[in-house]
Amino acid sequence: MNPMSRRSFLKAAAATAAAPALSGLVAGQDTSMQKRLVVGSGDHVYEVHHDWLTPPDNIKWGDTHGIATDSHHRIYIAHTVGSGSVKPDSICVFDEKGKFVKSWGSQFAGGAHGLDLRKEHGHEFLYHCDVNRNVIAKSDLDGNMLWEKGAPIESGLYPEGNGWKPTNVAFLPDGEMFVADGYGSSYIHRYSADGVWKAMVIGPGSDAGKVREPHGLWVDHRGHQPKLVVCDRANHRLQEFTLDGKHLGFVSEGMRRPCHVHYNHDLALVPDLDSVVNILDRNNKVVASLCDGAGEPELRGAPRDRFVPGKFVHPHAAAWINGRDILVVEWVPIGRVTLLKKV
Repeated sequence: MNPMSRRSFLKAAAATAAAPALSGLVAGQDTSMQKRLVVGSGDHVYEVHHDWLTPPDNIKWGDTHGIATDSHHRIYIAHTVGSGSVKPDSICVFDEKGKFVKSWGSQFAGGAHGLDLRKEHGHEFLYHCDVNRNVIAKSDLDGNMLWEKGAPIESGLYPEGNGWKPTNVAFLPDGEMFVADGYGSSYIHRYSADGVWKAMVIGPGSDAGKVREPHGLWVDHRGHQPKLVVCDRANHRLQEFTLDGKHLGFVSEGMRRPCHVHYNHDLALVPDLDSVVNILDRNNKVVASLCDGAGEPELRGAPRDRFVPGKFVHPHAAAWINGRDILVVEWVPIGRVTLLKKV
């Protein structure tokens, strides 16, 4: 090979190596689409934008655990606050275009986990699960705390408050809520709207009607009767219950370690800690598996430059943010927020 052709060959090879990997390209997509990082197929094709949300320089992402959006399309990200962060704020707020707005929530540093939003009497409120201080809390959208609750001692299940580590909440139609003790003793409890413990409704185990590591949960309103859907993570399944806690069924197709579930009309969005985000149809059939990182090296503690474009490491929560696009946060100690933009 002469020097000129060798230089041309090396230049072409370097350009090929530097190009982002494309997965799940749809047959017949035009050339311009192939220049982008696109995943999915059929009606579920998305352009991938890793690190779409980033905090200001004085805040460093920790594990990015939770997402919520309000009626003004603002986006709330709960993270544990990373090493080297100047401000200890665990809640970062962005506008719908991804511009940073403000931050607060230093009391949740190290423990910010589940984050959910509910509209009550014309006002919106955030519900927090802190797996460091082991509390559930309610705040307004500016971070003013209305209440905090520790272990439900009155249940008789937590001697001296031990064994309690809440991960997520879900809201009932009557204003009450379910709380998952996902990292503690694997119970699911029912609370009043103002945080008063009512009852234990689901207990630990692997049989039907029991859960292990109930991580995320949501009330599904798609059918004739609402039902509670639990990410029964350590049992590798979703499990469906009546609102009284009676077992209805399992969803196991595509489930590895499901973390949470979010609904958009007939579709269900399920981020799975084992490297994938699934979309299920009304019959709970997987219609898309997005950015599947299965088979990649374990990258949880790796620097950002080792992350594989178009592949997830550990999806922890996900939500439709505008009825079309999907936002995914990951359980990695340097955090990552990825936008999946509908094509």
